[in-house]
Amino acid sequence: MKLMIAVLLSSLVGLNTFSQTPLTTYSALLTLGKALRQLERTALPNGVPDYRKQTINQIYQKLLQYKNQHAKIDTSGWSIENRVDYVLIKAEMNALEYNCHILKPWQRDPAFYAIIWNEQSDTPDHEGPTSFSAIELWKYQFPLSPIDAEKLSASLKIIPPLYEQAKINLTGNARDLWSAGIGNIQDQVVILDELAKKTNNTSTALTNSIVAAKKACTQFIQWLQQQLPSKNGASGIGKDAYNWHLKNVLLVPLTWDDEVMLLKRELTRAYASLQLERERNKHLPPLIPIGNKAEYIQKTDEAVTKMMQFIKQKKILPVKDYMEPALRKHLGDFVPEQNRNFFSIISHLAPAVLYSHSTHWFEVEGLVKDPNNSLLRKDALPYNMWMMRDEGLATSMEETLMHAGMWDENPRARELVWIMLAQRCARGLASLYAQANMINYEQARKFQVEWTPKGWTGDESLVGFEQHLYLRQPAYGTCYVTGKFLIEDLMMDMGRLHQQNFTLYDFFEKFYAAGIIPVSLVAWQLTGNEEPIKKMLSK
Repeated sequence: MKLMIAVLLSSLVGLNTFSQTPLTTYSALLTLGKALRQLERTALPNGVPDYRKQTINQIYQKLLQYKNQHAKIDTSGWSIENRVDYVLIKAEMNALEYNCHILKPWQRDPAFYAIIWNEQSDTPDHEGPTSFSAIELWKYQFPLSPIDAEKLSASLKIIPPLYEQAKINLTGNARDLWSAGIGNIQDQVVILDELAKKTNNTSTALTNSIVAAKKACTQFIQWLQQQLPSKNGASGIGKDAYNWHLKNVLLVPLTWDDEVMLLKRELTRAYASLQLERERNKHLPPLIPIGNKAEYIQKTDEAVTKMMQFIKQKKILPVKDYMEPALRKHLGDFVPEQNRNFFSIISHLAPAVLYSHSTHWFEVEGLVKDPNNSLLRKDALPYNMWMMRDEGLATSMEETLMHAGMWDENPRARELVWIMLAQRCARGLASLYAQANMINYEQARKFQVEWTPKGWTGDESLVGFEQHLYLRQPAYGTCYVTGKFLIEDLMMDMGRLHQQNFTLYDFFEKFYAAGIIPVSLVAWQLTGNEEPIKKMLSK
Protein backbone atom coordinates (compact mmCIF):
# COMPACT_ATOMS: atom_id res chain seq x y z
CA MET A 1 0.00 0.00 0.00
CA LYS A 2 3.02 2.32 0.28
CA LEU A 3 2.86 3.71 -3.27
CA MET A 4 -0.93 4.14 -3.21
CA ILE A 5 -0.66 5.97 0.11
CA ALA A 6 2.10 8.13 -1.33
CA VAL A 7 -0.06 9.06 -4.31
CA LEU A 8 -3.03 9.90 -2.09
CA LEU A 9 -0.82 11.90 0.28
CA SER A 10 0.57 13.75 -2.73
CA SER A 11 -2.99 14.67 -3.66
CA LEU A 12 -3.64 15.87 -0.12
CA VAL A 13 -0.48 17.99 -0.27
CA GLY A 14 -1.82 19.45 -3.52
CA LEU A 15 -5.06 20.32 -1.76
CA ASN A 16 -3.23 21.86 1.18
CA THR A 17 -1.09 23.94 -1.19
CA PHE A 18 -4.25 24.94 -3.01
CA SER A 19 -6.00 26.00 0.19
CA GLN A 20 -3.07 28.28 0.96
CA THR A 21 -3.24 29.94 -2.47
CA PRO A 22 -5.45 33.03 -2.78
CA LEU A 23 -8.67 31.92 -4.44
CA THR A 24 -8.63 34.89 -6.81
CA THR A 25 -5.38 33.88 -8.52
CA TYR A 26 -4.91 31.83 -11.67
CA SER A 27 -2.16 29.88 -9.90
CA ALA A 28 -4.85 28.38 -7.65
CA LEU A 29 -6.47 26.88 -10.74
CA LEU A 30 -3.13 25.55 -11.99
CA THR A 31 -2.47 23.87 -8.64
CA LEU A 32 -5.91 22.28 -8.63
CA GLY A 33 -5.60 21.19 -12.27
CA LYS A 34 -2.27 19.49 -11.61
CA ALA A 35 -3.69 17.58 -8.64
CA LEU A 36 -6.81 16.61 -10.59
CA ARG A 37 -4.82 15.10 -13.46
CA GLN A 38 -2.97 12.82 -11.04
CA LEU A 39 -6.08 11.70 -9.22
CA GLU A 40 -6.97 8.65 -11.32
CA ARG A 41 -3.33 7.61 -11.70
CA THR A 42 -3.34 5.66 -8.44
CA ALA A 43 -1.06 2.63 -8.38
CA LEU A 44 -0.28 -0.24 -6.06
CA PRO A 45 3.24 -0.83 -4.61
CA ASN A 46 4.23 -2.97 -7.62
CA GLY A 47 3.33 -0.14 -10.01
CA VAL A 48 0.09 -1.78 -11.16
CA PRO A 49 -2.79 0.68 -11.76
CA ASP A 50 -5.40 0.37 -9.05
CA TYR A 51 -8.93 0.25 -10.43
CA ARG A 52 -10.44 -1.68 -7.55
CA LYS A 53 -13.89 -0.59 -6.42
CA GLN A 54 -12.72 0.75 -3.08
CA THR A 55 -10.00 2.81 -4.75
CA ILE A 56 -12.42 4.29 -7.30
CA ASN A 57 -14.68 5.25 -4.38
CA GLN A 58 -11.75 7.00 -2.69
CA ILE A 59 -10.92 8.81 -5.93
CA TYR A 60 -14.50 9.98 -6.26
CA GLN A 61 -14.62 11.30 -2.71
CA LYS A 62 -11.46 13.28 -3.32
CA LEU A 63 -12.94 14.53 -6.60
CA LEU A 64 -15.87 15.96 -4.62
CA GLN A 65 -13.36 17.90 -2.51
CA TYR A 66 -11.69 19.21 -5.65
CA LYS A 67 -15.03 20.28 -7.12
CA ASN A 68 -15.82 22.14 -3.92
CA GLN A 69 -12.46 23.92 -4.06
CA HIS A 70 -12.96 24.76 -7.75
CA ALA A 71 -16.34 26.34 -7.04
CA LYS A 72 -14.69 28.68 -4.51
CA ILE A 73 -12.28 30.18 -7.03
CA ASP A 74 -13.21 33.77 -7.90
CA THR A 75 -12.44 34.48 -11.57
CA SER A 76 -13.43 38.17 -11.42
CA GLY A 77 -10.99 40.22 -13.44
CA TRP A 78 -9.44 37.20 -15.15
CA SER A 79 -8.64 37.26 -18.87
CA ILE A 80 -10.88 35.31 -21.23
CA GLU A 81 -8.10 32.74 -21.74
CA ASN A 82 -7.82 32.09 -18.01
CA ARG A 83 -11.59 31.86 -17.56
CA VAL A 84 -11.66 29.37 -20.44
CA ASP A 85 -9.16 27.28 -18.50
CA TYR A 86 -11.39 27.53 -15.42
CA VAL A 87 -14.32 26.01 -17.34
CA LEU A 88 -11.98 23.46 -18.90
CA ILE A 89 -11.03 22.13 -15.47
CA LYS A 90 -14.70 22.04 -14.49
CA ALA A 91 -15.37 19.86 -17.56
CA GLU A 92 -12.44 17.59 -16.66
CA MET A 93 -13.91 17.09 -13.21
CA ASN A 94 -17.21 16.19 -14.82
CA ALA A 95 -15.35 13.75 -17.08
CA LEU A 96 -13.85 11.91 -14.11
CA GLU A 97 -17.24 11.85 -12.38
CA TYR A 98 -18.75 10.44 -15.57
CA ASN A 99 -16.07 7.74 -15.71
CA CYS A 100 -16.60 6.82 -12.08
CA HIS A 101 -20.40 6.62 -12.20
CA ILE A 102 -21.46 5.94 -15.80
CA LEU A 103 -18.79 4.71 -18.20
CA LYS A 104 -16.78 2.71 -15.63
CA PRO A 105 -14.43 1.20 -18.25
CA TRP A 106 -12.47 -0.76 -15.63
CA GLN A 107 -15.73 -2.52 -14.71
CA ARG A 108 -17.61 -2.78 -18.04
CA ASP A 109 -14.96 -2.88 -20.76
CA PRO A 110 -12.37 -5.68 -21.12
CA ALA A 111 -10.63 -3.72 -23.89
CA PHE A 112 -9.66 -1.14 -21.27
CA TYR A 113 -7.03 -3.63 -20.12
CA ALA A 114 -5.32 -3.87 -23.51
CA ILE A 115 -2.27 -1.77 -22.65
CA ILE A 116 0.34 -2.67 -25.30
CA TRP A 117 0.31 -0.36 -28.33
CA ASN A 118 2.28 -1.04 -31.52
CA GLU A 119 1.42 2.17 -33.34
CA GLN A 120 1.08 5.84 -32.52
CA SER A 121 -2.43 7.25 -32.69
CA ASP A 122 -3.06 10.04 -35.20
CA THR A 123 -4.99 11.82 -32.45
CA PRO A 124 -3.62 13.62 -29.36
CA ASP A 125 -4.01 10.49 -27.25
CA HIS A 126 -5.39 6.97 -27.58
CA GLU A 127 -8.91 6.72 -28.94
CA GLY A 128 -11.22 5.38 -26.28
CA PRO A 129 -10.73 4.68 -22.55
CA THR A 130 -7.15 3.55 -21.88
CA SER A 131 -5.22 2.73 -18.73
CA PHE A 132 -2.51 5.20 -17.77
CA SER A 133 -0.08 2.25 -17.73
CA ALA A 134 -0.09 1.97 -21.54
CA ILE A 135 3.10 0.47 -23.01
CA GLU A 136 4.01 2.42 -26.16
CA LEU A 137 6.17 0.04 -28.21
CA TRP A 138 6.32 2.54 -31.08
CA LYS A 139 8.44 4.81 -28.89
CA TYR A 140 11.22 2.22 -28.68
CA GLN A 141 14.02 1.78 -31.21
CA PHE A 142 14.92 -1.79 -32.13
CA PRO A 143 17.27 -3.43 -31.46
CA LEU A 144 16.82 -2.27 -27.90
CA SER A 145 19.54 -0.73 -25.84
CA PRO A 146 20.21 -2.42 -22.46
CA ILE A 147 18.48 0.49 -20.70
CA ASP A 148 15.37 0.28 -22.92
CA ALA A 149 15.28 -3.51 -22.59
CA GLU A 150 15.23 -3.13 -18.81
CA LYS A 151 12.57 -0.43 -19.00
CA LEU A 152 10.33 -2.49 -21.31
CA SER A 153 10.79 -5.59 -19.18
CA ALA A 154 9.66 -3.69 -16.09
CA SER A 155 6.60 -2.32 -17.92
CA LEU A 156 5.54 -5.78 -19.11
CA LYS A 157 5.71 -7.11 -15.55
CA ILE A 158 2.61 -5.03 -14.81
CA ILE A 159 0.44 -7.21 -17.06
CA PRO A 160 0.08 -10.44 -14.96
CA PRO A 161 -1.03 -8.71 -11.72
CA LEU A 162 -3.16 -6.20 -13.67
CA TYR A 163 -5.06 -9.02 -15.37
CA GLU A 164 -5.58 -10.77 -12.06
CA GLN A 165 -7.04 -7.54 -10.74
CA ALA A 166 -9.16 -7.19 -13.90
CA LYS A 167 -10.87 -10.49 -13.10
CA ILE A 168 -12.10 -8.88 -9.88
CA ASN A 169 -12.91 -5.47 -11.34
CA LEU A 170 -14.84 -6.66 -14.40
CA THR A 171 -18.27 -7.17 -12.91
CA GLY A 172 -20.21 -5.40 -15.67
CA ASN A 173 -22.91 -7.02 -17.78
CA ALA A 174 -22.40 -5.21 -21.10
CA ARG A 175 -22.42 -8.17 -23.48
CA ASP A 176 -21.24 -6.45 -26.67
CA LEU A 177 -18.39 -4.67 -24.90
CA TRP A 178 -17.40 -7.97 -23.32
CA SER A 179 -17.59 -10.00 -26.53
CA ALA A 180 -15.76 -7.51 -28.73
CA GLY A 181 -13.24 -6.72 -26.00
CA ILE A 182 -11.94 -10.30 -26.01
CA GLY A 183 -10.51 -9.57 -29.45
CA ASN A 184 -8.46 -6.67 -28.05
CA ILE A 185 -6.78 -8.97 -25.53
CA GLN A 186 -6.19 -11.56 -28.27
CA ASP A 187 -4.44 -8.81 -30.24
CA GLN A 188 -2.11 -8.36 -27.26
CA VAL A 189 -0.96 -11.95 -27.72
CA VAL A 190 -0.15 -11.28 -31.37
CA ILE A 191 1.82 -8.16 -30.44
CA LEU A 192 3.74 -10.06 -27.77
CA ASP A 193 4.61 -12.81 -30.25
CA GLU A 194 5.96 -10.19 -32.66
CA LEU A 195 7.86 -8.52 -29.83
CA ALA A 196 9.43 -11.85 -28.84
CA LYS A 197 10.80 -12.28 -32.36
CA LYS A 198 12.14 -8.71 -32.48
CA THR A 199 13.86 -9.01 -29.10
CA ASN A 200 15.16 -12.58 -29.35
CA ASN A 201 18.40 -12.88 -27.33
CA THR A 202 18.15 -9.26 -26.14
CA SER A 203 18.02 -10.15 -22.44
CA THR A 204 16.83 -13.02 -20.28
CA ALA A 205 14.78 -10.65 -18.11
CA LEU A 206 12.90 -9.24 -21.12
CA THR A 207 12.27 -12.71 -22.53
CA ASN A 208 10.85 -13.85 -19.20
CA SER A 209 8.63 -10.75 -18.98
CA ILE A 210 7.24 -11.38 -22.46
CA VAL A 211 6.55 -15.04 -21.67
CA ALA A 212 4.81 -14.14 -18.40
CA ALA A 213 2.77 -11.40 -20.07
CA LYS A 214 1.65 -13.74 -22.85
CA LYS A 215 0.66 -16.41 -20.32
CA ALA A 216 -1.36 -13.83 -18.39
CA CYS A 217 -3.08 -12.68 -21.61
CA THR A 218 -3.96 -16.24 -22.55
CA GLN A 219 -5.40 -16.99 -19.11
CA PHE A 220 -7.31 -13.70 -19.14
CA ILE A 221 -8.81 -14.54 -22.55
CA GLN A 222 -9.91 -17.93 -21.25
CA TRP A 223 -11.53 -16.29 -18.24
CA LEU A 224 -13.33 -13.72 -20.41
CA GLN A 225 -14.62 -16.46 -22.69
CA GLN A 226 -15.85 -18.46 -19.71
CA GLN A 227 -17.76 -15.46 -18.39
CA LEU A 228 -19.24 -14.43 -21.73
CA PRO A 229 -22.32 -16.73 -21.68
CA SER A 230 -23.53 -15.05 -18.49
CA LYS A 231 -23.35 -11.55 -20.02
CA ASN A 232 -26.71 -10.39 -21.40
CA GLY A 233 -26.93 -6.65 -20.67
CA ALA A 234 -26.95 -3.63 -22.98
CA SER A 235 -23.69 -1.82 -23.75
CA GLY A 236 -24.99 1.65 -24.62
CA ILE A 237 -25.16 4.22 -21.83
CA GLY A 238 -28.64 5.46 -22.80
CA LYS A 239 -29.84 8.86 -24.03
CA ASP A 240 -29.89 10.65 -20.68
CA ALA A 241 -26.31 9.71 -19.80
CA TYR A 242 -25.24 10.47 -23.37
CA ASN A 243 -26.77 13.95 -23.17
CA TRP A 244 -25.11 14.62 -19.80
CA HIS A 245 -21.73 13.70 -21.28
CA LEU A 246 -22.25 15.92 -24.33
CA LYS A 247 -23.15 18.98 -22.26
CA ASN A 248 -21.02 18.64 -19.13
CA VAL A 249 -17.87 16.94 -20.43
CA LEU A 250 -17.55 17.75 -24.13
CA LEU A 251 -19.32 21.11 -23.73
CA VAL A 252 -21.40 20.48 -26.85
CA PRO A 253 -24.69 22.46 -26.94
CA LEU A 254 -26.58 19.57 -28.54
CA THR A 255 -28.52 16.49 -27.46
CA TRP A 256 -28.73 12.92 -28.75
CA ASP A 257 -31.78 13.92 -30.81
CA ASP A 258 -29.96 16.97 -32.20
CA GLU A 259 -27.06 14.82 -33.31
CA VAL A 260 -29.39 12.35 -35.02
CA MET A 261 -30.96 15.22 -36.95
CA LEU A 262 -27.56 16.72 -37.80
CA LEU A 263 -26.06 13.47 -39.05
CA LYS A 264 -29.14 12.61 -41.07
CA ARG A 265 -28.96 16.03 -42.72
CA GLU A 266 -25.24 15.63 -43.43
CA LEU A 267 -25.81 12.12 -44.79
CA THR A 268 -28.43 13.53 -47.16
CA ARG A 269 -26.10 16.35 -48.17
CA ALA A 270 -23.21 13.94 -48.76
CA TYR A 271 -25.25 11.61 -51.00
CA ALA A 272 -26.89 14.46 -52.92
CA SER A 273 -23.55 16.22 -53.43
CA LEU A 274 -21.99 12.95 -54.57
CA GLN A 275 -24.70 12.53 -57.22
CA LEU A 276 -24.20 16.13 -58.39
CA GLU A 277 -20.44 15.61 -58.63
CA ARG A 278 -20.96 12.41 -60.62
CA GLU A 279 -23.31 14.24 -62.95
CA ARG A 280 -20.76 16.97 -63.53
CA ASN A 281 -17.96 14.45 -64.06
CA LYS A 282 -19.87 11.88 -66.13
CA HIS A 283 -17.77 12.51 -69.26
CA LEU A 284 -14.47 12.21 -67.35
CA PRO A 285 -12.54 8.94 -67.04
CA PRO A 286 -12.77 7.17 -63.67
CA LEU A 287 -9.98 7.33 -61.13
CA ILE A 288 -7.45 4.53 -61.59
CA PRO A 289 -6.27 2.88 -58.37
CA ILE A 290 -2.57 2.57 -57.58
CA GLY A 291 -1.41 -0.84 -58.72
CA ASN A 292 1.90 -1.59 -57.00
CA LYS A 293 4.23 -0.58 -54.18
CA ALA A 294 6.60 1.51 -56.30
CA GLU A 295 3.70 3.49 -57.73
CA TYR A 296 2.26 3.93 -54.23
CA ILE A 297 5.52 5.43 -52.95
CA GLN A 298 5.69 7.77 -55.93
CA LYS A 299 2.04 8.86 -55.82
CA THR A 300 1.91 9.43 -52.07
CA ASP A 301 5.11 11.47 -52.19
CA GLU A 302 3.64 13.61 -54.97
CA ALA A 303 0.36 13.95 -53.08
CA VAL A 304 2.00 15.33 -49.93
CA THR A 305 4.15 17.73 -51.92
CA LYS A 306 1.14 19.02 -53.86
CA MET A 307 -1.07 19.38 -50.78
CA MET A 308 1.53 21.25 -48.74
CA GLN A 309 2.30 23.57 -51.66
CA PHE A 310 -1.42 24.22 -52.09
CA ILE A 311 -1.90 25.05 -48.41
CA LYS A 312 1.04 27.48 -48.53
CA GLN A 313 0.14 29.13 -51.84
CA LYS A 314 -3.53 29.53 -50.95
CA LYS A 315 -2.64 30.63 -47.42
CA ILE A 316 -5.12 28.24 -45.85
CA LEU A 317 -3.32 28.02 -42.51
CA PRO A 318 0.08 28.79 -40.97
CA VAL A 319 2.55 26.08 -42.01
CA LYS A 320 5.21 25.15 -39.46
CA ASP A 321 8.50 23.43 -40.33
CA TYR A 322 7.54 20.23 -38.50
CA MET A 323 4.22 19.69 -40.27
CA GLU A 324 5.25 18.09 -43.56
CA PRO A 325 7.88 15.78 -41.99
CA ALA A 326 5.27 14.67 -39.44
CA LEU A 327 2.81 13.81 -42.21
CA ARG A 328 5.43 11.99 -44.28
CA LYS A 329 6.06 9.54 -41.43
CA HIS A 330 2.53 8.23 -41.81
CA LEU A 331 1.76 7.78 -45.51
CA GLY A 332 0.69 4.17 -45.15
CA ASP A 333 1.75 1.21 -47.28
CA PHE A 334 0.61 -0.36 -50.50
CA VAL A 335 -2.25 -2.79 -49.86
CA PRO A 336 -3.36 -5.45 -52.35
CA GLU A 337 -6.80 -4.63 -53.75
CA GLN A 338 -8.55 -7.57 -52.10
CA ASN A 339 -7.33 -6.49 -48.65
CA ARG A 340 -8.20 -2.79 -48.79
CA ASN A 341 -10.57 -1.28 -46.26
CA PHE A 342 -12.58 1.91 -46.74
CA PHE A 343 -9.71 4.32 -46.17
CA SER A 344 -7.09 2.37 -48.09
CA ILE A 345 -9.47 2.29 -51.06
CA ILE A 346 -9.49 6.09 -50.89
CA SER A 347 -5.72 6.39 -50.45
CA HIS A 348 -5.07 4.17 -53.47
CA LEU A 349 -7.25 6.38 -55.68
CA ALA A 350 -6.31 9.92 -54.59
CA PRO A 351 -3.98 9.90 -51.56
CA ALA A 352 -4.24 13.62 -50.81
CA VAL A 353 -7.99 13.30 -50.17
CA LEU A 354 -7.15 11.12 -47.19
CA TYR A 355 -4.12 13.21 -46.27
CA SER A 356 -6.32 16.28 -45.92
CA HIS A 357 -7.77 14.43 -42.92
CA SER A 358 -4.28 13.33 -41.89
CA THR A 359 -3.50 16.94 -41.03
CA HIS A 360 -4.13 15.32 -37.63
CA TRP A 361 -0.37 14.78 -37.58
CA PHE A 362 0.26 18.53 -37.61
CA GLU A 363 -1.30 18.75 -34.16
CA VAL A 364 0.11 15.52 -32.78
CA GLU A 365 3.62 16.75 -33.62
CA GLY A 366 2.71 20.22 -32.44
CA LEU A 367 2.08 18.90 -28.92
CA VAL A 368 5.81 18.17 -28.82
CA LYS A 369 7.31 20.84 -31.07
CA ASP A 370 4.95 23.75 -30.46
CA PRO A 371 2.97 23.21 -27.22
CA ASN A 372 0.28 25.65 -26.14
CA ASN A 373 1.33 28.43 -23.78
CA SER A 374 -1.29 27.42 -21.22
CA LEU A 375 -0.03 24.76 -18.81
CA LEU A 376 -3.54 23.28 -18.85
CA ARG A 377 -3.63 22.99 -22.67
CA LYS A 378 -0.08 22.00 -23.58
CA ASP A 379 -0.76 18.24 -23.28
CA ALA A 380 -3.57 16.08 -24.61
CA LEU A 381 -6.70 16.46 -22.49
CA PRO A 382 -7.75 13.31 -20.60
CA TYR A 383 -10.84 11.23 -21.28
CA ASN A 384 -10.85 11.95 -25.05
CA MET A 385 -12.16 15.46 -24.31
CA TRP A 386 -10.31 16.61 -27.44
CA MET A 387 -12.33 14.46 -29.84
CA MET A 388 -14.88 16.98 -31.18
CA ARG A 389 -12.15 19.58 -31.72
CA ASP A 390 -9.51 17.23 -33.16
CA GLU A 391 -11.61 14.89 -35.33
CA GLY A 392 -13.95 17.73 -36.33
CA LEU A 393 -11.04 19.82 -37.57
CA ALA A 394 -9.53 16.95 -39.56
CA THR A 395 -12.89 16.21 -41.16
CA SER A 396 -13.63 19.83 -41.94
CA MET A 397 -10.21 20.17 -43.59
CA GLU A 398 -11.34 17.75 -46.32
CA GLU A 399 -14.09 20.09 -47.49
CA THR A 400 -12.02 23.19 -46.77
CA LEU A 401 -9.27 22.15 -49.17
CA MET A 402 -11.78 20.95 -51.75
CA HIS A 403 -13.72 24.23 -51.74
CA ALA A 404 -10.44 26.15 -51.86
CA GLY A 405 -9.72 24.45 -55.19
CA MET A 406 -7.52 21.50 -54.26
CA TRP A 407 -9.25 19.21 -56.76
CA ASP A 408 -9.98 21.62 -59.60
CA GLU A 409 -7.54 19.72 -61.82
CA ASN A 410 -8.88 16.32 -60.76
CA PRO A 411 -12.65 16.71 -60.31
CA ARG A 412 -13.25 13.00 -59.77
CA ALA A 413 -11.40 13.29 -56.45
CA ARG A 414 -14.17 15.59 -55.22
CA GLU A 415 -16.47 12.57 -55.28
CA LEU A 416 -14.25 10.90 -52.67
CA VAL A 417 -14.71 13.79 -50.25
CA TRP A 418 -18.48 13.25 -50.30
CA ILE A 419 -18.08 9.48 -50.03
CA MET A 420 -15.95 9.93 -46.91
CA LEU A 421 -18.53 12.27 -45.36
CA ALA A 422 -21.33 9.79 -46.10
CA GLN A 423 -19.35 7.00 -44.45
CA ARG A 424 -18.75 9.09 -41.34
CA CYS A 425 -22.45 9.94 -41.10
CA ALA A 426 -23.35 6.27 -41.51
CA ARG A 427 -21.08 5.10 -38.74
CA GLY A 428 -22.03 8.06 -36.52
CA LEU A 429 -25.74 7.35 -36.79
CA ALA A 430 -25.11 3.67 -36.06
CA SER A 431 -23.19 4.66 -32.93
CA LEU A 432 -26.00 6.93 -31.75
CA TYR A 433 -28.56 4.15 -32.07
CA ALA A 434 -26.20 1.74 -30.31
CA GLN A 435 -25.61 4.14 -27.39
CA ALA A 436 -29.38 4.51 -27.04
CA ASN A 437 -29.63 0.67 -27.02
CA MET A 438 -31.94 0.76 -30.03
CA ILE A 439 -29.59 -1.63 -31.88
CA ASN A 440 -26.72 -3.86 -30.79
CA TYR A 441 -23.11 -4.00 -31.95
CA GLU A 442 -23.73 -6.35 -34.87
CA GLN A 443 -26.72 -4.31 -36.05
CA ALA A 444 -24.60 -1.15 -35.83
CA ARG A 445 -22.01 -2.78 -38.10
CA LYS A 446 -24.69 -3.71 -40.61
CA PHE A 447 -26.17 -0.19 -40.51
CA GLN A 448 -22.78 1.34 -41.25
CA VAL A 449 -22.21 -0.97 -44.22
CA GLU A 450 -25.73 -0.39 -45.56
CA TRP A 451 -25.44 3.40 -45.50
CA THR A 452 -21.86 3.66 -46.72
CA PRO A 453 -21.94 4.22 -50.51
CA LYS A 454 -22.16 0.87 -52.28
CA GLY A 455 -18.90 -0.87 -53.01
CA TRP A 456 -16.79 1.35 -50.77
CA THR A 457 -16.78 -0.45 -47.41
CA GLY A 458 -13.97 -2.84 -48.32
CA ASP A 459 -12.51 -5.05 -45.59
CA GLU A 460 -15.23 -5.03 -42.93
CA SER A 461 -12.82 -5.61 -40.04
CA LEU A 462 -12.46 -1.81 -39.99
CA VAL A 463 -16.22 -1.51 -39.46
CA GLY A 464 -15.96 -3.79 -36.44
CA PHE A 465 -13.09 -1.78 -34.99
CA GLU A 466 -14.94 1.51 -35.46
CA GLN A 467 -18.26 0.46 -33.97
CA HIS A 468 -16.48 -1.15 -31.03
CA LEU A 469 -14.55 2.07 -30.36
CA TYR A 470 -17.72 4.15 -30.60
CA LEU A 471 -19.49 1.81 -28.17
CA ARG A 472 -16.58 2.12 -25.74
CA GLN A 473 -16.33 5.92 -26.04
CA PRO A 474 -19.74 7.61 -26.37
CA ALA A 475 -19.83 10.52 -28.87
CA TYR A 476 -16.66 9.42 -30.67
CA GLY A 477 -18.68 8.06 -33.57
CA THR A 478 -20.37 11.42 -34.10
CA CYS A 479 -17.47 13.74 -33.26
CA TYR A 480 -16.19 13.89 -36.85
CA VAL A 481 -19.44 15.37 -38.13
CA THR A 482 -20.62 17.18 -35.00
CA GLY A 483 -17.16 18.67 -34.48
CA LYS A 484 -17.10 19.81 -38.11
CA PHE A 485 -20.49 21.47 -37.62
CA LEU A 486 -19.30 23.29 -34.50
CA ILE A 487 -16.21 24.57 -36.35
CA GLU A 488 -18.35 25.71 -39.29
CA ASP A 489 -20.64 27.48 -36.83
CA LEU A 490 -17.63 29.29 -35.38
CA MET A 491 -16.39 30.13 -38.87
CA MET A 492 -19.77 31.71 -39.57
CA ASP A 493 -19.57 33.78 -36.38
CA MET A 494 -16.02 34.90 -37.12
CA GLY A 495 -17.00 35.82 -40.67
CA ARG A 496 -19.88 37.95 -39.43
CA LEU A 497 -17.68 39.60 -36.80
CA HIS A 498 -14.93 40.51 -39.22
CA GLN A 499 -17.02 40.97 -42.38
CA GLN A 500 -14.71 41.77 -45.33
CA ASN A 501 -11.53 41.22 -43.29
CA PHE A 502 -12.15 37.50 -42.73
CA THR A 503 -9.53 35.11 -44.14
CA LEU A 504 -9.07 31.37 -43.70
CA TYR A 505 -5.46 31.92 -42.71
CA ASP A 506 -6.39 34.27 -39.89
CA PHE A 507 -9.21 32.00 -38.75
CA PHE A 508 -7.04 28.88 -38.57
CA GLU A 509 -4.13 30.77 -37.03
CA LYS A 510 -6.34 31.78 -34.11
CA PHE A 511 -8.10 28.42 -34.03
CA TYR A 512 -4.87 26.40 -33.78
CA ALA A 513 -3.41 28.84 -31.24
CA ALA A 514 -6.35 28.29 -28.86
CA GLY A 515 -5.26 24.68 -28.36
CA ILE A 516 -6.94 21.29 -28.61
CA ILE A 517 -9.85 22.06 -26.32
CA PRO A 518 -13.65 21.80 -26.78
CA VAL A 519 -14.80 23.90 -29.75
CA SER A 520 -17.25 25.86 -27.60
CA LEU A 521 -14.32 27.08 -25.50
CA VAL A 522 -12.35 27.99 -28.62
CA ALA A 523 -15.41 29.93 -29.80
CA TRP A 524 -15.62 31.83 -26.51
CA GLN A 525 -11.94 32.75 -26.68
CA LEU A 526 -12.08 33.85 -30.33
CA THR A 527 -15.38 35.75 -30.27
CA GLY A 528 -15.47 36.96 -26.67
CA ASN A 529 -19.06 35.70 -26.42
CA GLU A 530 -19.49 33.77 -23.17
CA GLU A 531 -23.28 33.45 -23.40
CA PRO A 532 -23.36 29.99 -25.09
CA ILE A 533 -21.15 28.56 -22.32
CA LYS A 534 -23.21 30.21 -19.58
CA LYS A 535 -26.41 28.91 -21.12
CA MET A 536 -25.06 25.38 -21.41
CA LEU A 537 -23.67 25.20 -17.87
CA SER A 538 -26.72 26.80 -16.24
CA LYS A 539 -29.07 23.99 -17.23
